[in-house]
Amino acid sequence: MNILAKILVVFLLIYSTATAQEDKGQNVSIHIENLNSDKGHIYVSLYNTEDSFLGKGYKSSIVKIKNKSCSVTFEDVPNGIYAVSFFHDENENKKMDTNFLGIPKEDYGCSNNATGFMGPPKWEDAKFEIHNKSITQTITL
Repeated sequence: MNILAKILVVFLLIYSTATAQEDKGQNVSIHIENLNSDKGHIYVSLYNTEDSFLGKGYKSSIVKIKNKSCSVTFEDVPNGIYAVSFFHDENENKKMDTNFLGIPKEDYGCSNNATGFMGPPKWEDAKFEIHNKSITQTITL
C-alpha cells in the first residue's frame, strides 16, 4: 500500500469515528420525588412529538419506587424536542385510576413540573430540548 492510500485509510477511520460519535444520542434522566408511597410502580414515557404526548411514548419504562422516589434513564436519545409524563400505579392494575369525573386518583406528573388547568398538562408546558448534551429532569410532587 502506498503512502497516499495509507493516509486515505487513516483519514476515513478518523472521519467515521467522529461521525459515529456525533450520531450517538444523549441520555435523558428522570428523577421523580415526593410520591405518596413505595407501593406499586411508576410508568414513565418519553414523547418526541406533540401528537403522541400523553399517548404512546417514544420510549417507556416501568420503575420501582424506593423512599417515595425513583429514577430512570432513557439512553441514546437523538437531538430534538421531548416531553415526559408518568403515573404511579399504586394498586398495580396497570392503568391510571380516575374518579367518575376523569380526575386522576393516583400520582402523575410531567417534565418541567407542568400542570394542567381543567385538564391534562399541555405539550408547550412540558416540552424541553436536547441538543448534544445529556439532561436530567426532576419532577417533584
